Amino acid sequence: MSRIGKKPVAVPKGVTITIKDGTVSVKGPKGELKEPIPHGVAVKLEGDRVIATRADDSRVNRAKHGLVRALVANMVRGVTQGFKRELEINGVGYKAEVKGKSVTFTLGYSHVIDFPLPQGIDAKVEKNRVSLSGVDRELLGQVAAKVRGLRPPEPYKGKGIKYLEERIRRKVGKTGAGT
Repeated sequence: MSRIGKKPVAVPKGVTITIKDGTVSVKGPKGELKEPIPHGVAVKLEGDRVIATRADDSRVNRAKHGLVRALVANMVRGVTQGFKRELEINGVGYKAEVKGKSVTFTLGYSHVIDFPLPQGIDAKVEKNRVSLSGVDRELLGQVAAKVRGLRPPEPYKGKGIKYLEERIRRKVGKTGAGT
């Protein structure tokens, strides 16, 4: 039995879960999320708990069992608390600012980069930190990865965009020793 899959997901007050046509829909104070349920796994609502069960003990269904439970737990947490991802911009002249539903980055290129935010993701910029927040954990991670990809951190001077908790392994540059 999957250790993660067999744990029930507690449903807090103010959250409604609907399971129909192979889709789980979670609605809460911060928004609404929907996720399809893969074949081989069933999701049941029993009182104030959501329980995921699998059809058989095949390797594929065991993997899906834990996945579905984790997805439902993330959806419940997203509509109640939300998720947040912070990025840090390092480099002389590197900056970001929020303009409506997009973030404008100046990252040392010959042009500014206008990054449109998808629906459901909000951004705040304070000095050299970009805070992304939203209810959908998967979408938030995807957007954060795309922002980081605009100018990934380089190992010599540490310039670029990195996750706040990320550690950059620094390299030693050229020594310039002559012959």
